[in-house]
Amino acid sequence: MWPFSSGKDWNVIGIMFERPDAYSVNANRAKGRLAESVKTRTRIHDRTILWAVFNQKGSIVESGPGNGVHHVPQDTYKQIEKVLHTNVSIREILKMLESGQTSKAAKKFIWSGYPVKKIAPEAD
Repeated sequence: MWPFSSGKDWNVIGIMFERPDAYSVNANRAKGRLAESVKTRTRIHDRTILWAVFNQKGSIVESGPGNGVHHVPQDTYKQIEKVLHTNVSIREILKMLESGQTSKAAKKFIWSGYPVKKIAPEAD
């Protein structure tokens, strides 16, 4: 390891609000001081529902709600938090970042917990 390196080599994931029935996963791999900056920018983004920092072994270093958490019901946030380790979309993106294929990735967040759409009453 370089003598002046902070030792951080993180994969920063953000679950972003797109529509009530569609979220996306945005991810960046960052090292050193840039890792803290990427984490902060992901956390404070207006559409970030949840952010997480993973190390290169796939373990969560830290996570929390983003500034966009108000876009979704609280129970939806809690459900996303529960599936963070096992979600297929997140695992696929982490695999790409950890293998070095890319340093940035995004894809649709696939899961079964999207809030049910409310059906508008029919006007006669």
